[in-house]
Amino acid sequence: MPAHGAGRLRQIFGGGSPTIEPVRCPYCSTEEDKVVDSRLAEEGRAIRRRRECLACSRRFTTFERIEEVPLVVEKRGGTEQPFDRQKVVEGIRRACKNRPVTEEQIGALAEEVEEAIRADGRRRVPSADVGREVLDRLRVLDDVAYLRFASVYKGFQELTDFERELLVLLKSSPPSPENGAP
Repeated sequence: MPAHGAGRLRQIFGGGSPTIEPVRCPYCSTEEDKVVDSRLAEEGRAIRRRRECLACSRRFTTFERIEEVPLVVEKRGGTEQPFDRQKVVEGIRRACKNRPVTEEQIGALAEEVEEAIRADGRRRVPSADVGREVLDRLRVLDDVAYLRFASVYKGFQELTDFERELLVLLKSSPPSPENGAP
């Protein structure tokens, strides 16, 4: 492939199949350019390229990003909906209400959940898997928030459900110094 822009293509997504069109200078519409600078952008999620048009000598910027495959969440009732990180954030926020957990921690936890789900490589993910990812991380972040989230996620019906989950939580947590443990 030549060092300049000849032969460089971009995909345009519309209603049907993607169509392929050449990248053109935004000033003179020629397809010939050269890259004069490349650097990471958006915390490493994109590459910013400064280009110079070989016809009009004007410079312009392009960005190269990974196209994320949309995640679909399969609900318990069989319906499907696009993954929405904001819904995860809201669920965590409700569980953490009046707890010493910051908005930054909630956002980071939701981001970790999404990254873990995407790393799995599946396009369709059962909602139960999303819930398990949240629970695993809430257990480390805040015990009370974990129990609150678990009560909804696992559908607690009786006090014994809370007791059982609390025993599991206590067995997996090391004793704290304020409770008299050495």
